[in-house]
Amino acid sequence: MRDGVPPDSGDVLYLHDLKADCIIGIWDWERQTRQTIVFDLDMGCDIRAAAASDDLYDTLDYKAVAKRLIAFVEASEFHLVETLAERVAELILREFPVPWLRLRLNKRGAIRGAGQVGLVIERRRTDP
Repeated sequence: MRDGVPPDSGDVLYLHDLKADCIIGIWDWERQTRQTIVFDLDMGCDIRAAAASDDLYDTLDYKAVAKRLIAFVEASEFHLVETLAERVAELILREFPVPWLRLRLNKRGAIRGAGQVGLVIERRRTDP
């Protein structure tokens, strides 16, 4: 284990359909109205220690990740979903023992006629 980050094991802990409301967008009406953003997160982790101990301390606390992400997003005001996605990824990699993540951000209703609009990014923790 290096810097509290377990080695890549191929294990993935995920949070899908996580919703948070924020100010996001470039149009005047978007700057006045909170919109719901939906996140799917896949986070690398190694679950073997937690499986052996059956102790929350030995795993990634996905409730803590969800609460932190929601608090951050709901306090944010960005113009672009690209910026929001990047900041969320940076926050998770900085504050939690996650060596990599895949983040899908869905801004429902952004385009008339489209049920889902968004982006997917993948980021890896970089060593200092």
